[in-house]
Amino acid sequence: MRRRWVKVLAITVVVLAVLFTVADRVAVHYADKEAARLAEQKYGYGNSTDSSVDVSIKGFPFLTQAFAQDFDHVALTAENFTVDTTSNAQGGYLGVERLRLDLHGVTVTSLTARSAEANLVTGTLTLSYDQLSGVLTRLAGSGGPVKVSQAPGSDGQAARVGISGTVGGRQADGTGTLLAQGNEISLNTPGAEKPAATWRVELPENVGFSAARATPDGVQIDMVGHLVNLGTSRFSR
Repeated sequence: MRRRWVKVLAITVVVLAVLFTVADRVAVHYADKEAARLAEQKYGYGNSTDSSVDVSIKGFPFLTQAFAQDFDHVALTAENFTVDTTSNAQGGYLGVERLRLDLHGVTVTSLTARSAEANLVTGTLTLSYDQLSGVLTRLAGSGGPVKVSQAPGSDGQAARVGISGTVGGRQADGTGTLLAQGNEISLNTPGAEKPAATWRVELPENVGFSAARATPDGVQIDMVGHLVNLGTSRFSR
């Protein structure tokens, strides 16, 4: 009789554990989707037909973190969205290949306002040479195709890039720089006094660019932020 009771108890515990795990995974899946939707709306990461936004709340169990309103690690990945120039120049849109944000020590500060704060945010933003070449070509008008490629070396927040083609009616062959400061990216062509264009990327409050470097696959820009206010969605219901 005792063995039967122990067996029933063991089966009950296993069933409850399975049910809890299923409920936990269903809850985190819903939370991931809702957080991605809010990020799309607030920061504009879902503004093109090819764009995608994914949020992943790390750690198990999720429900324990949700009840405490504290999350150890939340990852956000946005791909193939566009940013416009600060001057809204015609044809000046720049495609962002990938943005990755890792939010550490996230605390929900208001459930009704859907706001939160992260102790630390790190991340990277990647721009492809094809996208940089395309936007410079569009901005150059009838000057012909402009090609942007990797160039050796970087200087902190300025990545060196190779540029060849006609920009602003003059030949611009040589080494230019892609400067990443605050939440703005400026592309400077060889010999030009002013940047060919400047783009602003919507980032969470207190997150800014910290370094830029040219890689074989594109320009990679690092980001960091402390005591980051994730704010509320402008379109929250």
